[in-house]
Amino acid sequence: MLLPYYKQGLVEAGCDEAGRGCLAGSVYAAAVILPPDYHNDLLNDSKQLTAKQRYRLREEIERDALAWAVGIVTAQEIDKMNILRASITAMHRAIDGLKVRPQHLIIDGNRFMPYRHDGTVVPHTTVVKGDGKYLSIAAASILAKTYRDDYMKELHQQYPYYGWDHNSGYPTKEHRRGIEEHGTTPYHRMTFNLLGATQLELPFE
Repeated sequence: MLLPYYKQGLVEAGCDEAGRGCLAGSVYAAAVILPPDYHNDLLNDSKQLTAKQRYRLREEIERDALAWAVGIVTAQEIDKMNILRASITAMHRAIDGLKVRPQHLIIDGNRFMPYRHDGTVVPHTTVVKGDGKYLSIAAASILAKTYRDDYMKELHQQYPYYGWDHNSGYPTKEHRRGIEEHGTTPYHRMTFNLLGATQLELPFE
């Protein structure tokens, strides 16, 4: 069972991102503040859930959360700032969008840049595999994943050669074959190794 908070008694936001390892599309991040007594037995790391479960949980999270928001960094921005900084920037943008100000942040992963609000740094804690440990990070992972999947499915309607409706822009053989045959799009991350030295398929987030 996932834990309800890292620091008891504080307004705590969980943050996670989706799309970091993709060859195309924006990186998405979400920040979620859940009620202090929140329970949801189905809530888990988005990678452990089916698409149907994720979308059902998205509705529940948006209904039940004290605050939630999604932040986006485009492929062009990723090429300018690198993917690590872009992922953290997307989290900062998500936190910016919260209607409730967090007193503490818990971040999935092991890297983060301090977030400031009105000139004051909001304390944060990074948690490796936090989306499988804390409810608010798991909730953020579900929002980031589902909103990014929706976005990639929309892009697939314009650019149907890469399989984005089901690979979400990850470096699958199908995606790289599409690049070889049809070239790149304005949504490809040009600083990434688009064709790859090998036809390695990476796991989806």
